Amino acid sequence: QVQLVESGGGLVQAGGSLGLSCAASGRTFSMYAMGWFRQAPGKEREFVTAISSSGGRTYYASSVKGRFTISRDNVKNTVYLQMNSLKPEDTGVYYCAAQIGWPKNYVSQGDYGYWGQGTQVTVSS
Repeated sequence: QVQLVESGGGLVQAGGSLGLSCAASGRTFSMYAMGWFRQAPGKEREFVTAISSSGGRTYYASSVKGRFTISRDNVKNTVYLQMNSLKPEDTGVYYCAAQIGWPKNYVSQGDYGYWGQGTQVTVSS
């Protein structure tokens, strides 16, 4: 089992950058694939990015590819999301998620077993 705590959200102007962190408890973090999802007001939660347990594979939603970077540190039990060139449409609550091994469908929130509480990201125009 793993517990996840996100941090680093805030308010930023369009074109700016923001970094999120997700700290995981437990000694088996390196066995979990990690993902970031986001939910804008009035919209469904959507996939943003995912990273394999070793960090060797990463996947991105087309809307963030080239602007966001996911990474992880298996010694610090932390996954990161670096967000650059932010746009107002990136606004939302960002959640990190974990699934042991690899999720059947990495873009599907239902295939992740563990979730953080979320952190708000607001991008002003």
